[in-house]
Amino acid sequence: MNALASLSMLIDPATVMAAQGLTPDPWQRSLLTGDDPYLLLNCSRQSGKSTTVAALALHQLLFHPGSLVLLVAPTERQSQELFRKVMYGYRKLGQPIASLVSNQLQLELANRSRLVALPGREDTIRSFSGVSLLILDEASRVPDDVYRAVRPMLAVSRGRLLALTTPFGQRGWFYREWIGTGSWQRVHIPWTQCPRITSDFIDEECRALGQSWVDQEYAGIFTTMEGVVYPDFERALVDVVPETQGRRLGGIDFGWRNPFAAIWGHLDADDVLWIAGEHYRSQMDLLEHLRHLPTDVVWYADPAGASEIATLRRHDAVVLPGRNEIRAGITQVTARLRTGRLKIARSCVNLIHESRLYRYPSAEEQAQAGENPIDAHNHALAALRYLVSRVGGSRSQALQPAQPAPDLVRSAENHWHSW
Repeated sequence: MNALASLSMLIDPATVMAAQGLTPDPWQRSLLTGDDPYLLLNCSRQSGKSTTVAALALHQLLFHPGSLVLLVAPTERQSQELFRKVMYGYRKLGQPIASLVSNQLQLELANRSRLVALPGREDTIRSFSGVSLLILDEASRVPDDVYRAVRPMLAVSRGRLLALTTPFGQRGWFYREWIGTGSWQRVHIPWTQCPRITSDFIDEECRALGQSWVDQEYAGIFTTMEGVVYPDFERALVDVVPETQGRRLGGIDFGWRNPFAAIWGHLDADDVLWIAGEHYRSQMDLLEHLRHLPTDVVWYADPAGASEIATLRRHDAVVLPGRNEIRAGITQVTARLRTGRLKIARSCVNLIHESRLYRYPSAEEQAQAGENPIDAHNHALAALRYLVSRVGGSRSQALQPAQPAPDLVRSAENHWHSW
């Protein structure tokens, strides 16, 4: 990088993006040229927020010798993704300052600037101080204890704190700061401000995933209701479910006007329950539903549907009754979510959609509804609960499940032996 290009980037950080062949949108240019010490960035998916922040981090490293830039995200994989974007820009600029250390999590330059990527765990970040630029990626999912741990890092250095994300419901520190009165610069970029996202694409996302999902992920609206039953559900989502390596299991919630919901997957040797598929339809004959279900699965179904269970068993499906204790089932599902032993394919869109709506009653509603969750948006979730009620929420429960009736056990065993 020649002296003229270097001077241009020093004066206008937006040229860091231009040097990578990118044309900054107006909001991106404004962010790159601003100097707000506290910045909340609530942006649509695929709007370019990570690319923008990576350019800002690179500018800090190159033109402010001795800087410490920390990238914090809920998981190491996520912080590494942002780290890679910074490294991509560094290489595209021709590595204008030599590196002394360069690996998957750290870059140290000859001008004494450092870039470090960290997972969002309170115990991994307390040792850092003198931070020049602190970036919290997927900030709405960064735990509150991590947020409390990182703020003191800026006390002496008076560095900048930048948090970028899409919303994750009306919970957590990011939401409280977004609606609060703190001295933050708040930047809201819905999909309509990104020329690369078309209305046709958004219409298709609405059809496939539902309006509430689009409102959150593309419009930047905090749509998830307070009191949601499974606030950790999003952490269980994965793009790819590994091929079956253990027992094939599923759950069923019967319905006619309400949806018939079935979910299925497998339990691996490490006691991780992987949910790979779902079937979710209304006003369909029971045997027609059966034709949409995989055949090599042992199902756990709503125990109230004794006649439906009997019908499915007469047609060679292996169906056992699940447990219907709502609070116990919720506790078991929650235990798996919090310990990382429940993984759900993003293709299970109805299950995911319900998880964002299934909630406990408000204080005003409890007088009439009681303390159990509102009886709505819980069909695929009920199927999941019936399944988890049998494999257990903890490893010890999974190893010692309650025994169903002997004739059902024999039926299941015969099914296993026939594989």
